[in-house]
Amino acid sequence: MASSHPRSGRPDHVSVSGRPLTRRHVLALLGGGASALTLPSCGDDSDRGAARPAVFHGGTAYQVPPKGHFNLMDGVPDSILGGHFYIDLVMTPGAMYRWKERTWEPMLIERWETDQTARTFTFTLRDGLTWSDGTPITSRDALSTYWCLRIMRNSLWEYIDRVEAADDRTVVVTMKKPSSVLERYILRQRIHADATYGTWARRAEELFRNGGDLETPEGKRLNEEFQAFRPERAIVSGPFDYDYDTITNAELTLVKNPRGYAADRVAFDRVVIHNGETTTITPVVLARNMDYATHGFPVATERQLVRKGFRIIRPPIYSGPALLFNLARCEELTDVRVRQAFAHAIDRDENGEVSLGRSGKGVRYMAGFSDNLVPLWLASDDIDLLNRYEHDQERAAELLAQAGWRKEGERWLTPDGRPARYELIFPAEFADWSAAGENVASQLSAFGIEVVGRGVTHTQQPIDVDKGNFELAIQAWGTSAHPHPHFAFVQDLFTHNIPVAANQGGRGMGFELRQETKALGTVDLERLVVESGEGLDEEAQRRTVTSLALAFNELLPMVPLFERYGNNPVLEGHRVDSWPPDDDPILQNSPYADNFTVMLLYAGRLVPAKGAR
Repeated sequence: MASSHPRSGRPDHVSVSGRPLTRRHVLALLGGGASALTLPSCGDDSDRGAARPAVFHGGTAYQVPPKGHFNLMDGVPDSILGGHFYIDLVMTPGAMYRWKERTWEPMLIERWETDQTARTFTFTLRDGLTWSDGTPITSRDALSTYWCLRIMRNSLWEYIDRVEAADDRTVVVTMKKPSSVLERYILRQRIHADATYGTWARRAEELFRNGGDLETPEGKRLNEEFQAFRPERAIVSGPFDYDYDTITNAELTLVKNPRGYAADRVAFDRVVIHNGETTTITPVVLARNMDYATHGFPVATERQLVRKGFRIIRPPIYSGPALLFNLARCEELTDVRVRQAFAHAIDRDENGEVSLGRSGKGVRYMAGFSDNLVPLWLASDDIDLLNRYEHDQERAAELLAQAGWRKEGERWLTPDGRPARYELIFPAEFADWSAAGENVASQLSAFGIEVVGRGVTHTQQPIDVDKGNFELAIQAWGTSAHPHPHFAFVQDLFTHNIPVAANQGGRGMGFELRQETKALGTVDLERLVVESGEGLDEEAQRRTVTSLALAFNELLPMVPLFERYGNNPVLEGHRVDSWPPDDDPILQNSPYADNFTVMLLYAGRLVPAKGAR
C-alpha cells in the first residue's frame, strides 16, 4: 500500500500540524513555533571526497509521462509522487508532526500564532529559503498555493475567509471561526511556487471575489483547466528534485537539490523510487533492492522478508478499507437496515486476518475513525451506545426481512423481486485491499447475496468510484494522514461522496448529508464535519465528534472492514545503517502522513551503512 492516504489515490486535503489535538490539550491560542527543527549535521561534502553517492531505495506506484505529470498541487490526479509521502522530500512542508509527543517540528514555517479575538492565524516563513530556480520563497507563493487549493475544493476554505501577506515572509489567515484543525491545515501544507501557479491563483481570486463559485460555468471551466495544467518541470523547495530525464516504468531517481531546505543535512545523495504496487514491488524487495516499503504485503510474503533479513516495523495506520455502496445506482441499498445487515453478515476479523495477518484488525467500534482514538474523544457511556455490528447472520437476515427482502432457496431477493447480485470493484494492485474485496465477495455470496469481485487498476478505481461507475467498492475509511477525527469524517463523508466527487463530475456514493437518525433526529452531517474542527473549546469538539460517531454508526454510509497496521520491511546494514528501535516514539507516526522515514532523513538520523558508499 503506497498511497499517501492508504489506498486513497489522492492526498488527504492538506496535512496539518499544531499542538496536541486531543481531549486534554486541544490548541492553545499561541501555536508557538519556538522549538525549531534541529537537524544534526551529517558532515559536509568535503568529508565525502570522491566516494560514490549514498543512495536510498524506496518505492511506490506512479504514472510515467505523459499521463504522469508535474502539476503537484494537492488533489490533482496522476501527478508524479503527488499522492505519496515521498513528495515531502521534493516539496518541503511547513512543518511535520510527531504523533506520540504531539509536537511540531518547524520546517519552512518558522513560527506561528493564533489570535482568537482577531480570528487570525499568522505564520512566518524562515529567512533565506530558496526555490530550486534560485528565487526566494515568499508569502506570495503561499497565497498562490491557497487560492489554487480553493480551485480544488480543498476543505481548508471551509474555515477561512481570506489570506493576506503582511510582508515578504508573513502570512495572515483570517478564519470564519477560530479552529483547532486550521493549524494542521496550514502548517502541514506544501507551499508551491507562484512562478508556476500565480496565473491560476489570480484567476481563482477574481472568480471568488466577484461572487462566483465552482458550480458556475466559469468555475467549472477553471477547475477543469487547472486539473489539465501540465508544467514541464516542478519548481521545488525540498532537498531533492526529480531527475527528469531518467523516469521510466521501472524507477525514477530523486537527485540532491543543493538549494533545498536541509539539503546539507540529509545524509543521502539520491533517492531511487521503484515503481509499482504490491504485486510488482514484491520481487524488488525480496531481491533486497529496496530499503523501506509501506505496501500491504500478504502474510506469506512477510515471512519471506523476515527470512531475507528484513526487520518488520508495525506502525499504526489509523485507517483501513471499507465497503462502499452506490446509493444512486442501487436504490434498495438506501434503506439503512440493508447496510446494517451487510455489516452483520461480514466477519470483519476474518477479513483482516486473510488480508494482512497480524496487521489487519477487524474494526470494533464502527465509529468512522480509528478504534485507537475513540476512547480519547468519546465518553465511556457514549461508547456503550455504539453498535458493534458483531458477526451475526441471523440478525442480518432479520434486518433484510424488515427492509422487504426475502429469501428464496439460498438466495436473497430485493424488494422488487430481483435476485440480489452486485459487482464489487477494488484496486487491483493493492494486495491487501484486493484480498479484502475478494473475501467480502465470498462471505456475502455464501450468505445469499451474490457479489462478484473485479480488480480495477489503482489509478482508475477511485475515479470510477467518484464518477459513480460502480455498485459496491473498496475504498478507505478514516484517515492515516491527520490525527484529528475531523479529517477521518472528511474521508468518510466527503472524499468519495457528493462534496469532493464533484471534481470528477460525479456524486460518488451518492450519500446525502442531511439525514434522519434515531439517535440524534435530523442531522446535517456536512455542517457537523465542519463544526468538528471549529473553535478551540475541547469539550465542544468532543460533543460534535460524538454526534458524528453516533450518526455514522447508525447510518453506515460505508462499512469499515479492518484497521490496518503497517508491516513495513526495513533493510538495515546494507545501504542504510539502521532505523530507531520499536519503542522510539517516532515510529508511532502514521507512515502515510508525517512519515517517520522522511522525518528521519530530514533529521539526519538515517545514515548510510558503513561501507555503503
